[in-house]
Amino acid sequence: MGFWYLLLLLIGVVVFIVGVIKIKTAGGGKAFIPLVTGGVFIALSVFLLTPNSSEIIANLLNL
Repeated sequence: MGFWYLLLLLIGVVVFIVGVIKIKTAGGGKAFIPLVTGGVFIALSVFLLTPNSSEIIANLLNL
C-alpha cells in the first residue's frame, strides 16, 4: 500500500507545481484549485505514510 501513498504524493507534487506555474503565467485566479488540491494530496499521503495512521483512522471512525 505504500506504493499507492507514494503515487498520491507524486500526483500531489505535480498538481501543486502546475498551480505554481499558473500563478506565475496567468495570474492567481485560476491557480487556487490546483494549489489546494495538490496540498491536500501531499498532506494526505504524508499522513498515510506515518506509522500508526491506520490506528488513528480507526479511532476517528469508531471501528
